[in-house]
Amino acid sequence: MAKQLKESPSQTAGPYVHIGLTPNYTGIRGVYPGDLGKETGAEGSAAITLTGTVYDGAGEPVRDCLIEFTQADAQGRTKLAKVGRKTGKFTGFARVPVNLKTGEFRLKTVKPGAVAAADGSLQAPHITAWIVARGVNVGLHTRIYFADEAKANATDPVLLLVPKARRNTLIAEKTANNRYRIDIRLQGEDETVFFDA
Repeated sequence: MAKQLKESPSQTAGPYVHIGLTPNYTGIRGVYPGDLGKETGAEGSAAITLTGTVYDGAGEPVRDCLIEFTQADAQGRTKLAKVGRKTGKFTGFARVPVNLKTGEFRLKTVKPGAVAAADGSLQAPHITAWIVARGVNVGLHTRIYFADEAKANATDPVLLLVPKARRNTLIAEKTANNRYRIDIRLQGEDETVFFDA
């Protein structure tokens, strides 16, 4: 037993998450030429914009939050896949700080294609999100699906694990051509579904 390592306690991201992970966004220049993951490389007519606001348990916008997004390209290929890596400039990764005044995030990306699960079944088009903020001791993992992919959503193996009454917390609504919106609620009524990862 003495040879087993004990888990160390996690720490909140703190109020300085933007300074450490996106210094250029906060006005600190010269540390890095650009913030890592600022752009996904989405271009042209395939580009979509995903917006939303992160809310705390009291319904107030969380203004010191940072979200990392990962996803497949429009054909369902990921940069990590060993086959079919021709994704052009598209990276499939973005690190997005929320607006410091409003708590709103804005991600310009491409709508992902369906991705094969380990058993060969198809997962509905989705974007994964990892959320850190002051008071969040362990980063929160969630997924974002698209309302206009109802047929694919109905058979997605991960979405089917979520109680039907809570699935809407994972689905972005289409608000305009190539524009989607989803709000993320960290606690309380309509809390977003988060996954153990």
